[in-house]
Amino acid sequence: MLPYHSIHEATAALGRNLTAAETLWFNYSATKSDYFLYCHNILFLFLIFSLVPLPFVFLEIKRLSPFDDYKIQPKVRLSLRDMFVCYKSVMRMFFLVVGPLQLVSYPSIQIIGIRTGLPLPSGWEILCQLLVYFVVEDYTNYWIHRFLHNKWGYEKIHRVHHEYQAPIGYAAPYAHWAEILILGIPSFLGPAMVPGHIITFWLWIALRQIEAIDTHSGYDFPWNPTKYIPFYGGADYHDYHHYVGGQSQSNFASVFTYCDYIYGTDKGYRYQKKILRKLKEDLTNGADQNGGSYKTQSYKSD
Repeated sequence: MLPYHSIHEATAALGRNLTAAETLWFNYSATKSDYFLYCHNILFLFLIFSLVPLPFVFLEIKRLSPFDDYKIQPKVRLSLRDMFVCYKSVMRMFFLVVGPLQLVSYPSIQIIGIRTGLPLPSGWEILCQLLVYFVVEDYTNYWIHRFLHNKWGYEKIHRVHHEYQAPIGYAAPYAHWAEILILGIPSFLGPAMVPGHIITFWLWIALRQIEAIDTHSGYDFPWNPTKYIPFYGGADYHDYHHYVGGQSQSNFASVFTYCDYIYGTDKGYRYQKKILRKLKEDLTNGADQNGGSYKTQSYKSD
């Protein structure tokens, strides 16, 4: 709860007028407890898990051209009922594990110093902190993910997530309850190392889940803005991990690709891409030599 009873008090404390964003924040948060503000995470996660995958569900059902050309595993199709079953499982885990965990984890937020007051962070501060959060989460998640692919970790926990060999948006948070708890640690480490404002924390939680849904979407669109992020993996990169399956020792990264490259766990993926590129070149050259046009198929990991 803000320690000011009016905008005048806030202005006097800051020694300047509030920005438009700070005025909005004051009007919304002044009478709300910090715990109530923190619990917004539950609403945000519910909306993200429920709504963000819907465009991919629509594409999966309608198979619209030209969008269908970017389906990574075109031979695998899930029905609306299959996807609804996945969503129900995600929601069951949300209400039994994720939601209660959010409700009881507020003391840890207090300890690390996530703040709710004024002034609001600048855009650069938010951007820099989010970058730290993504890098820290990605590196930590890489090693946990590798551990979950050993014999015990996979058979006891991680195999649930791999039930979808061709992932869909709703399958991003589809996992064993223990995996949900374990992977909550990397998500929390960044904010613990570089604590910021609750708004930055909200953005972090939202962006990380949206990224996971995009990575599990099953579609690799060339116009996706994430294509311009250095070392970003994306849907095609992570889809290969699911395609290879439980014995996969490749593409463990959750967001970026540098860990897989440094530790040599992307060799299978890079070899496959090399073979597919050569095959497409051979087909194109063969068509040109025959004096005709040849529209090559979009070769994916199917």
